[in-house]
Amino acid sequence: MEGWIGFERLGQDLRYGLRQLRRARGITAVAVFTLALGIGATTVIFSLIDTALLHPFPYKNADGIGAFRIHDLDDSASSGRLWLTVPEFLDYREQNHVFADMTGTGGDDVLYTRSGETQRLIGIFVTTNVFQFLGVHPLAGRWITPEDGAPGAPPVFMMNYRMWQEQFRGDSNILGTTFTLNGVSRTLVGIMPPRFQYFGGDVWLPLSLSRSGARGTGGTETAGRPMYLIAEERRKPGVSLEAAAADLNVIAQRLAKIYPANYPKRFTVKTDTLANDVVGNFKQMFLILLVAVGMLLLIACSNVANLLLARATSREKEFAIRASIGASRGRLIRQILVESFVLAAAGGGVGCLFAYGGLKALMAVIPPDSLPSESVIELNSAALVFTLAVTLITTLLCGLAPALHTVRGDLHPHLKDTGLGVNSGFRHGGFRAALVVVEVALAIVLLAGAGLMMRSFFAVEQVNMGFNPQKILSARLVFPEGHYKTAVQNKIFFQQVLQRIGAVPGVVAAAEAVTLPPFGGPMSEVTVPGKTHSERWNAMFESCSDDWFRTVGVPLVRGRLLSAFDVDSARHVAVINATLARRFFGQEDPLGRKIKFNALDQRPDTPHDAYFEIIGVVRDFKNEDLRRPTLPEGFVPYTVANFGGRGILVRAAGDPASIGKSVSRAVWAVDPDVALTQERPLNAFLQDYAYAQPKFGLIVLSVFAAIGLIMVSVGVFSVMAYSVSLQTHEIGIRMALGAQPSGVLRMVLARGLRLIVAGIILGELASFALTRFIASQIWGVSTRDPLTLGAIAAVIGAAGLAACVLPARRALHVDPLVALRHE
Repeated sequence: MEGWIGFERLGQDLRYGLRQLRRARGITAVAVFTLALGIGATTVIFSLIDTALLHPFPYKNADGIGAFRIHDLDDSASSGRLWLTVPEFLDYREQNHVFADMTGTGGDDVLYTRSGETQRLIGIFVTTNVFQFLGVHPLAGRWITPEDGAPGAPPVFMMNYRMWQEQFRGDSNILGTTFTLNGVSRTLVGIMPPRFQYFGGDVWLPLSLSRSGARGTGGTETAGRPMYLIAEERRKPGVSLEAAAADLNVIAQRLAKIYPANYPKRFTVKTDTLANDVVGNFKQMFLILLVAVGMLLLIACSNVANLLLARATSREKEFAIRASIGASRGRLIRQILVESFVLAAAGGGVGCLFAYGGLKALMAVIPPDSLPSESVIELNSAALVFTLAVTLITTLLCGLAPALHTVRGDLHPHLKDTGLGVNSGFRHGGFRAALVVVEVALAIVLLAGAGLMMRSFFAVEQVNMGFNPQKILSARLVFPEGHYKTAVQNKIFFQQVLQRIGAVPGVVAAAEAVTLPPFGGPMSEVTVPGKTHSERWNAMFESCSDDWFRTVGVPLVRGRLLSAFDVDSARHVAVINATLARRFFGQEDPLGRKIKFNALDQRPDTPHDAYFEIIGVVRDFKNEDLRRPTLPEGFVPYTVANFGGRGILVRAAGDPASIGKSVSRAVWAVDPDVALTQERPLNAFLQDYAYAQPKFGLIVLSVFAAIGLIMVSVGVFSVMAYSVSLQTHEIGIRMALGAQPSGVLRMVLARGLRLIVAGIILGELASFALTRFIASQIWGVSTRDPLTLGAIAAVIGAAGLAACVLPARRALHVDPLVALRHE
């Protein structure tokens, strides 16, 4: 019976609470909307972190899968080397003591001809144990197994679900069908489920490894070219990441003596979980957003607690009456908490709707390749459970202070309290004022983060790249297997292609290129005859045609550029950038000197022991990252050596996208079997891979800061409005005794501004301490930038002052005769 009575009383409290909240519709609407914003934003960020960082992969025991990198201790800005040569991979797999299993994966282009059209597929060559290692079963068919990698085994492959749907409309009859991929007949043995997006592959092909290199089983896809693998490993039970790193470090130090060209002078091995390694530096942004959204939720809770505290103050007589007729203090506290829970539950429900829309908007601004391709960002069951937990926590944060305020002290004096006089205006006002100060301080920190992100984004956008990226179209060319294997064949092909592209209306210049500025390219150790040095000299090198400099817009400093004769005759000449000249030659004139790119000695299809005469120096331009210094770089004729990956750059007179189809037709007129990929304006690459991440941080933090600013304005307004309403009697007495309206205005504004100034001071101090945690996400501006922090203080001050004006103006219109009768 006691249990049933408890439930009955809880139902009574719930019905009574609903009537009270319905009676105060304005406060209820503001509270629900405020909580919905806070809870919705928190749910969005939790969903992002849960599905992209905590549980991004559909693999078996994914938490135990990791990756390792070789970190150069003299280059802290580098993320480290992830790839391994095949002999290195085999050494690590055979010599480690910490892994239960280890797999290798390498990407390569796969050409597939269908309906007379050559398509480029993203081919992922995998060691034959990959699918058992990951533990994801095919949607149809079977896995690639170790038997598929045995000598003489029939060539097979597996297909991505997306490709199966888009190109074959989900036809299961294609299983067992033979496809010609890179000139090799392969049998389709399995189709993977939708969420399986391993390395973003369209097709997965078995890889056979040996000390002499790697080979796609049944064909020659990787023969004659060096194969680089990305290793993934599953740690043995009980082995920590630190223990794995220590074991690998011993192996790496031994291998550095065997393969000295692959290892820096000073290095260490670092291990991490697969999720952390894929997300990389973007993980720091997740943590920043988690802290920011926590602050936003605290602002929301403070705001609602202030509103409920104000209501509780105005209901003191009601609770005193209830206490006098037998209500216990516990029953009164429960009543307030029930009302708080109703608000929080309504806010949580509306917040889920906000979160649904927020996730859609968030996905539209997340930088490409920042999250694992297997991630499914959605409102899943974990997110809904999290929302429920946040709702319960919010109930306590919002309702506890009003509940304790309601029952503190002796309730009976409130039966005769009329609320008149000065004391009523300030009773329990100190705690409400403190909440406003905390809100302002938290908003300052949010605005500081958003302001610094904005300054950083503008700084990146204003970087002088040293060349003109406008009106440049880029495209990568993928050649059929077995075609254009020599430098002469490449020369004949590109001479025809560039001639045809140059004749396209609207084309200003066109060039062959290996790299896409400013995103870096192949690196090589260099040798300069007559120069001795203790450290390793490395430089980037570009294999290009003579019109590359005019196409990209890089001016000559001295000497001359590559000529058509240099390219046609494959002369061993080079143009270098100013950084290479300064770093390797100092004050000496580099023109006429020789330089050797040692990486050419390591490829079978390039000239060995080749020295290039330096004929010119060009101005520095960004060639690795917009936020990093220019690296030394050399430019050699593309006819000197044959490289696997090549592309074209085309400068247009107008919109580069408008000439895309004409450029494709020009290439196919020379060879219809060549596939063009990544055919986009250079500015589009800059937007996706140079500006997208700082822009993402700017947008999300700015949204949070704007919401926080609105909440603070509402909080200041509500406190000031309520304070004025309670002080109506006092104001009436002051005006009846001759107080001037300007004096009353100053009195009300001064009280509000004191809260705002206190919050600004506290917030600025907190910003000094907290903004250093976002240092990795900003560039070109100090975390203590006085201009940014000063502007934020001004914005908060103006918003707070505006929130005080309306209550202050209301105080001016108080009629003394009415106010003296006010209760």
